Amino acid sequence: MASKWKPTFWKPGSEGPGSSIAEERANNEEAGASTVYNPNASLSITLQRQRLPIFKHKTNILYLLEKYETVIIVGETGCGKSTQIPQYLFENGWTADGKKIGITQPRRVAAVTVAMRVAEERSSFIGQEVGYCVRFDNCYDPHTTMIKYMTDGILLREIMGDPLLTKYSVIMIDEAHERTLYTDIILGLLKKIKKKRKDLKIIVSSATLDAEMFKKYFNTNITSDKSKDTAAVLSVEGRSYPVDIHYTLSPVPDYVKATVDTVMGIHLEQGPGDILVFLTGQDEVESAVEKLIERARAMPKGSRYLKVLPMYSGLPHSEQMLVFKRAPQNTRKVVVATNIAEASITIDGVAYVIDCGFVKMRAYSPKTGVESLIVTQVSQASAEQRAGRAGRVRAGKAYRLYTEKDFHQLASGTIPEMQRSNLAPVLLQLKSMGIDNVLRFDFPSKPPAQSMIRGLELLYAIDALDDNGKLVEPLGVSMAEFPLEPMIAKMLLCSGKFECSKEILTIAAMLQIHHVFVSPSNQKAAAERARRKFAVYEGDHLTYLNVYQAFVKHKQSSRWCQENFVNYKGLKHAVKIREQLKKLLLHFNVPILTCDGDVDPVCQCIVSGFFANAARLHPSGSYRTIRDGHPLHIHPNSVLYAEQPPEWVIYHEILQTSKYYMRDVTKIEPSWLYELAPHYYEYGTVSQHYNYFCRSLFL
Repeated sequence: MASKWKPTFWKPGSEGPGSSIAEERANNEEAGASTVYNPNASLSITLQRQRLPIFKHKTNILYLLEKYETVIIVGETGCGKSTQIPQYLFENGWTADGKKIGITQPRRVAAVTVAMRVAEERSSFIGQEVGYCVRFDNCYDPHTTMIKYMTDGILLREIMGDPLLTKYSVIMIDEAHERTLYTDIILGLLKKIKKKRKDLKIIVSSATLDAEMFKKYFNTNITSDKSKDTAAVLSVEGRSYPVDIHYTLSPVPDYVKATVDTVMGIHLEQGPGDILVFLTGQDEVESAVEKLIERARAMPKGSRYLKVLPMYSGLPHSEQMLVFKRAPQNTRKVVVATNIAEASITIDGVAYVIDCGFVKMRAYSPKTGVESLIVTQVSQASAEQRAGRAGRVRAGKAYRLYTEKDFHQLASGTIPEMQRSNLAPVLLQLKSMGIDNVLRFDFPSKPPAQSMIRGLELLYAIDALDDNGKLVEPLGVSMAEFPLEPMIAKMLLCSGKFECSKEILTIAAMLQIHHVFVSPSNQKAAAERARRKFAVYEGDHLTYLNVYQAFVKHKQSSRWCQENFVNYKGLKHAVKIREQLKKLLLHFNVPILTCDGDVDPVCQCIVSGFFANAARLHPSGSYRTIRDGHPLHIHPNSVLYAEQPPEWVIYHEILQTSKYYMRDVTKIEPSWLYELAPHYYEYGTVSQHYNYFCRSLFL
């Protein structure tokens, strides 16, 4: 029997809980607030910029940047930090000597959309005066682009080629509160660069940030004389428009269903304005989108239309951009997103935000070596960021699917990714920059020592480091230059030896695509039959190879993809990624060879990179990791899920829900593990090599 529970909200500070959404709307109408509109719609861009809260601090920002080496700016969501500060610097001569202003964003879509917005405000074409650079996509001119937006990973790669960032006069680290892996590395590197380049100015900005911690981190003044401080903090009060916060009266039993109910309640009872919904992952986003479309189709004729759009990192770039297009007349846009839409993204028209209260985060256990994706509660800082999305272009409302009491029990901030991630990619990047003593590197937040040791062991095992902890040439150096995780880079670089480079290039590109197969709710049986046409006993990696080869054979036909229930946009993206990876392999003199249908070399090559992710079938029916005996299960979406389980497998990643599930699984022979990575599975061997080395670094 379907539950009839529906969320009931109340606004703190009102007469009290109990009023329905319909009653709230009536109250708003009495106050003259029934029509939600964008007051900036008819203003010129110049006037719009002047109305932003950051504008009155323009002189202060420029003064502080002249006086101090580092400026920490804390401003509420929507105050104009990301778009205006780079323009203020450009307009006041910080690029006069040919140097650039670099701005980092934690996510690709934020870097692209903010750059496009600034280019529009500058009345120039994107890629000229203002440009962007993200992984596998760039739009800038090395000579004419003066304001360059990029992901933090791209800036890290620029530091590898230009350790002192000589092309830049100012580096702005935006949305620093997210504390991603690369953000923390860059902050540590900038602190080192500042010792050599006093003229380089650093701006660290966010809506929710521990400003004093960052000031202390960058301030080199060791005296009590504050006039000698090298870092300063500026707080920008106020957002563009107010946001009313509403909480549920009681805990929500099913937040996906409650989200759908709340969207429909707002659509039927509230005035104009688009809706932004936050859920945890792609599966939940697609499920909510399907349910909303079904509910919208069942609405009576004459009602306003609902245009429902998904937004998540695995979505092709072209589809991500759809959420920024204005909805047609008499249509309300609903964007169902993961936390990708939490920071630095302005979706025009959004007046309502629905926050489920959860987020999917990476968590790494150095004890077991298992890195997994887990669903956990958001922090108060993240909740404020989400609510702020409703106040970017108009007054808005945020509906939180949890009680006010629960909000005050949330953690104040998100745990830095540095303290909950596999550090092998981080250590490889630092080693490639000549930082050998990685354990003494000055991170803003120190990672666990055990995670550091585990990362060093993995890099040693995949032949990136030698017995002395030095980067191996050429393999280790080449791995560091790949814009991929070290295990995939190792697999690619070894593919020439196994004479299967063409196949491994395809598999590596397909691993960058989330959800190769699509399964519409009303055609699940047909989708499963179609998937079985590509499935092979060896597992998911070779199944992806079959899909890609068939896609190319059918001339990349969208109709063929629709008939076979595969992700057309994702496969088109894989084609582009494969071409770029092929250029990298050729750059490293890896021959592009094919194994002509022999699957063993392909599987062995995969093992050469992913042997650390090996598991063996246990008598209990589950799998156990080889080194640590951690229990794992094959993900239901794997082609091996419903088959006779193979005794030995390797996997790409682990997803944690009710169990630990292996994703992208392939059957292997145990002899390959001992042949390709004998030292990794002989307990103590790796530790013996590193015992003296690591211990000396901690002294």
